[in-house]
Amino acid sequence: MKINRSIIGALVGGLILFIWQSLSQVAFNLHESDQQYTAAQYSVLSELAKHLEKPGGYMLPRMAPGQPMEAMESFTKSATGKPWAQIRYYGAYDMTWGMSLARSLTVDILIVFLLCWIINQLRLPTPRTIFVLSILVGLIGFSNEVYLEHVWYPMFDIRIRLLDALVSWSLCGVWLGYWLKRRI
Repeated sequence: MKINRSIIGALVGGLILFIWQSLSQVAFNLHESDQQYTAAQYSVLSELAKHLEKPGGYMLPRMAPGQPMEAMESFTKSATGKPWAQIRYYGAYDMTWGMSLARSLTVDILIVFLLCWIINQLRLPTPRTIFVLSILVGLIGFSNEVYLEHVWYPMFDIRIRLLDALVSWSLCGVWLGYWLKRRI
């Protein structure tokens, strides 16, 4: 019975996470600050295509590979206070929405299933405990991945990403608290 409740809890909880992510990205466009429009987009892309050898992530400026560590101080001093960019360059535009949506939903369901497993390890979880544990899982994921990346490479939508974690995992926690609570 526990496994059936966990599967249903994970399916609905994963759907809750997925729906919030979709609303945040598409319907509400909360991440606009991290994916802004520029009228110069085609000339910028043309220049990138001329100068970047292959698809990948690029940091500008960056020291050339193989430079001695002693050169780092001089490089850092010359770059400090000047513009810089982090680029994710792709060789061809290919938005395969179907596969991306399917992978996103699958991962959301898996993550919630793992949370259900953790909850089932607790002796007598209450709806409040489940709710708080759900928020903690969201904060752990946010802190370990998003925030630690932001520490090194500032993101323009960091507050929205925190909001995403809090809202989606709170909603999931309300659901799981209702669905997985122990019946006396």
